[in-house]
Amino acid sequence: MTTRSEPGPGRPDPSRPDPSLSAIMSERRQLINLAYRLLGSLAEAEDVVQETYARWYAMSREQQEAIECPGAWLTRVASRICLDLLGSARVRRERYVGEWIPEPLPESTEWASGRPGADPADRVTLDESVNMAFLVVLESMTPAERVAFILHDVFRYPFAEVAEIVGRTPAACRQLATSARRRLRTSQAPATPTAEQAGIVRDFKQAWEAKDIDALIGLLDPDATAIADGGGLAPARLHPIEGGVQIAHATLDVARNAPGLTLLERTVNGQPGLIAQLDGVTVAVFAFEIADHRIKHLWTVRNPEKLRPWTTN
Repeated sequence: MTTRSEPGPGRPDPSRPDPSLSAIMSERRQLINLAYRLLGSLAEAEDVVQETYARWYAMSREQQEAIECPGAWLTRVASRICLDLLGSARVRRERYVGEWIPEPLPESTEWASGRPGADPADRVTLDESVNMAFLVVLESMTPAERVAFILHDVFRYPFAEVAEIVGRTPAACRQLATSARRRLRTSQAPATPTAEQAGIVRDFKQAWEAKDIDALIGLLDPDATAIADGGGLAPARLHPIEGGVQIAHATLDVARNAPGLTLLERTVNGQPGLIAQLDGVTVAVFAFEIADHRIKHLWTVRNPEKLRPWTTN
């Protein structure tokens, strides 16, 4: 006959439910939303959240209970992990094959329900702080600027709390956020109504399908830029295409070389976009920035590792 030993000091009793478990896990959505905006990658955001929870459960019950606000603790830890990752991102980007584009997200109803671990994706709130143009500008910021701006301007954390995370004074964090706002103002085009965006994207799709070069050129800004991300895992141009005429011709090249491609209108990071499918499998996601009734930027994600939310295959 064996006797169940009592839990040792600092170790939770496995027979006693943890009253804080539901409260702790309810923070997951907030953490995923935060980490995705900070990193531009859902895969990395999921890793950050997993590491954050691992650090929480590595503590003893007494240590956990000593934390007055577990949600705030989790946010601080996740933000600091993201800050460290952003600090090393430049080195990782240098090893990346071709251009790097933030990971695109579909609407929650479009999320591939068959993918293992699909739950976090439909918890990312799609608003103006995750549209592709916004995320691309965030990539140009310093890690401290990005964290200070996202925490304060998007998630409304006071600068005193931001300072604890970033390791700067509140005044310095205020300056970082101001600098980040300045970058956004100078880089982003004025907002275009969603209905107009959807109409232009639809016209682009129809011109592509019809192989109408003149229509494509008319829809593209003369100074438009197109960037593709294959990550070395899918065919993609290694450098941006500059100019509406050049982009139009490159688009028709794709149409000619992939006759079985099907284009579908979808919401990409909260805005009208397109996806391309071959045999029912999503092989590319297109995001647009539209200004003055024309396409100013076109981002194409072909890296299959970034298309997990879009396909179950």
